[in-house]
Amino acid sequence: MYPILELKPDREKSILNQHPWIFSGAVKKMPQADEGAIVEVQDSLKRYLGYGFFSKTSQITCRLFEFGRTPVVLDEAYWIEKIRRAYEIRQKYVINLETNAYRLIHAEGDFLPGVIIDVYNEVAVLQLLIRGTERILAAIVQGLHKLSIQYIYLKTKESSQIIEQIQTDKGWLTEPYSKELIIRENGVTFPIDVEKGQKTGFFLDQRDNRLLLKHYARNKSVLNTFCYTGGFSVYALEGEASQVVSVDISKDAIETCEKTVQINAGFTSTHQSVVEDCFDYLKHNPTQYDIVILDPPAFAKNKKAIANASRGYISLNELGLKRVKPGGLLFTFSCSGNIDKDLFRKIVFTSAAEVGRRVRVIHQLTQPADHPINIYHPEGEYLKGLVLYVE
Repeated sequence: MYPILELKPDREKSILNQHPWIFSGAVKKMPQADEGAIVEVQDSLKRYLGYGFFSKTSQITCRLFEFGRTPVVLDEAYWIEKIRRAYEIRQKYVINLETNAYRLIHAEGDFLPGVIIDVYNEVAVLQLLIRGTERILAAIVQGLHKLSIQYIYLKTKESSQIIEQIQTDKGWLTEPYSKELIIRENGVTFPIDVEKGQKTGFFLDQRDNRLLLKHYARNKSVLNTFCYTGGFSVYALEGEASQVVSVDISKDAIETCEKTVQINAGFTSTHQSVVEDCFDYLKHNPTQYDIVILDPPAFAKNKKAIANASRGYISLNELGLKRVKPGGLLFTFSCSGNIDKDLFRKIVFTSAAEVGRRVRVIHQLTQPADHPINIYHPEGEYLKGLVLYVE
């Protein structure tokens, strides 16, 4: 038996439509449960609706991972089956001889809210974003082992007794991976630092968009701002760009970018890296490029930040548009979940109007197949991008 979370009358519609979030205003009776406990969700007539992870501290009181009219058994096999089904999709549509790095679990997109698992060749990097997922950690580890993933690294902001019981060495839930970790993505090679790198170590969500850039890069000059470890830069070089400039404020990121360039083909004569704030670089460097890439970190961490974030995106896109040669392309992105694609288009429209350039959208970009969007949870569509032809 699990603690009961009871909804107010007529507040079950979103649950019947399989939206996984329950906000506190919809709850009639809070369960007597610890933070992160698994709870049974019932409507006001005490009919079973599903199971979810409970939170006393979040605005989202419950995140459901199971829906229906009949309770199921939440044993280890239940969680392992979720992982197996997610892997089946990646095996069909992502993993191949040219690509051995992919997102295995994408939270609500794979019906496991609060869980992110990225696989880098032999290593799985696990993020637990809500306390409840710590309770199923042992089952997740077993599920990964059943996929023959031997090395597992845990990146989480908080530690708890549950984690401390299973953790071995500096975040490793298994023996540490002792070799240099190298992945292949569409045939391009990248070194990965899962311990010190941002997020899980690499931004896998831009895989398809990097490949599109490669298609357009031949004999073009390319400016890659917020380059991090150089994903877009290396693809442009692989696509035979005439010049690539990579800009990031992080010295460590630039050092990794240069290493990545060298590993692939050593494009030292056509690649230049710059350690500088990207806004400053765009403001003070008058050079124009055939292709400019704007891939900043999330500006809007929450809904309160949307207004300020929008102004930041407008300013950035104005600067980026000014640096595109006539007849060139702007690849512009937002990974802020709170900035939806309609608002992002309005932001780019405002920027284009402000700088007075004629702009056409030739591609609308999003996240790849291993970052699936639950059709009942549109909030999971966090990455949006446009490729603009700039006259």
